[in-house]
Amino acid sequence: MQSLFITATGTNVGKTHTTLQLIKSFSDRGLKVGVYKPIETGVETIAQDATALLDACKKVNPQFKDFSTEDITAYTFTLPAAPFCADIKHTIDIQHIIDKYNSLQKVCDILLVEGAGGLMVPITKDFLMIDLVQKLQTNVLLVTPSRLGCINDTLLSMEALYARNMPFDWCVNLFEEKEQFGEVTQPFYDERFPDWWCVDEGLQRFISTYGL
Repeated sequence: MQSLFITATGTNVGKTHTTLQLIKSFSDRGLKVGVYKPIETGVETIAQDATALLDACKKVNPQFKDFSTEDITAYTFTLPAAPFCADIKHTIDIQHIIDKYNSLQKVCDILLVEGAGGLMVPITKDFLMIDLVQKLQTNVLLVTPSRLGCINDTLLSMEALYARNMPFDWCVNLFEEKEQFGEVTQPFYDERFPDWWCVDEGLQRFISTYGL
């Protein structure tokens, strides 16, 4: 049994887009894929990310057929903000998040865990998203954007992972400012990280080297 935590340099970078592709790619290899969205904020009536993940998962893993979004989330909040800020009543219990993770692991071959925001997003006043990743002891995939300024965001997130000796892989979601990426960002990545890959082109290679 393995798990993979999909994080990003920030919000609206492409975690869900990437996770949806991972669901299909892992299932194409014959694995029963599970999904977990520990915390989703900005939920008025429907948890959009959790719904998209669950719908895709139901198509490839019968164990998730009767699950609802409540089954694959630990907490949802209305305010579109960091979990600590969205959790106005301070209800978040880290152990509850971990317990749900352990429960979902039992009904799949690989559990894909999608974070909220970036690594340094506060879940409680003294517990960050990166703390949760470390607590769960999962493998990590860092999704980075393609817009101007993404080099700084990417390197800062990498530094956070390096500082805790957390091994990770990373990829670029080539979406925002895609036309300019080759000129304003790619030259640095090519020079510093010759094996960098983008979600839509390098996913199969990542899965092949993931050890499954």
